[in-house]
Amino acid sequence: MSTPAPASEPEREQSASDIVGAALGGAARRAGLDPNESGATHKVVWSAIGGWRGILESVLPSLAFVILFTIRPEPLILPLGVSVGLAAVFTIVRLVQKSPPSAAIGGLVAAAAAAALALWTGRGEDNFVPGLITNAAYGTAMLVSALIGWSLIGLAVGFLMGEGTAWRGDRRKRRAFFWLGVAWAALFFARLAVQLPLYLAGDVTALGTLKLIMGLPLFAPLIAVTWLVVRALYPRASDAEAPAQS
Repeated sequence: MSTPAPASEPEREQSASDIVGAALGGAARRAGLDPNESGATHKVVWSAIGGWRGILESVLPSLAFVILFTIRPEPLILPLGVSVGLAAVFTIVRLVQKSPPSAAIGGLVAAAAAAALALWTGRGEDNFVPGLITNAAYGTAMLVSALIGWSLIGLAVGFLMGEGTAWRGDRRKRRAFFWLGVAWAALFFARLAVQLPLYLAGDVTALGTLKLIMGLPLFAPLIAVTWLVVRALYPRASDAEAPAQS
């Protein structure tokens, strides 16, 4: 019996891009970032950050930790416990209301892991280690994927728009997705560049404060820019007939 010939390199590459694109596109769609859907830019951004609930879930646990640690750094379990407790409350509320709990659960897991590390080491600044690692990983993934011509932004948009990786044959789209990838990488690396020295210096209050400042306030505008670029690359018929909404 003859054995099947191994898949060629392009076939393996295409399969991998499909998987990554589907995962990223699905996440974008759940966040309300589907270019096929109509909506004003500010509404799309508001949906992407989760509205008031998303803001509270993103900000309050870290804010509570920073405030309580600044007021009374010892015992460390107090600010950490309040931070994790708030994340748990948000998760329970979502479960009770039967709303999508993924964001709150992700926040709870991240808060619990960070708190466990800080308690284990006894250093308050270690509560921010997972965030530093995340920024480094996301920034590297965004930059490398853009440089090799397989922008993660392009893979997600290609899946959402039903064109797979066909965008790679369009010079205009390929260039746009390259610069969007670089922009997102710059955001993650900027966070790392500012926050890592504060972590090494053990300045928990400044580190926590700047983490909040460089969070949603920088994330939201870049979401808006990304949305506007993608909509310009994939204009819908209705967009040509109606004035653009901002």
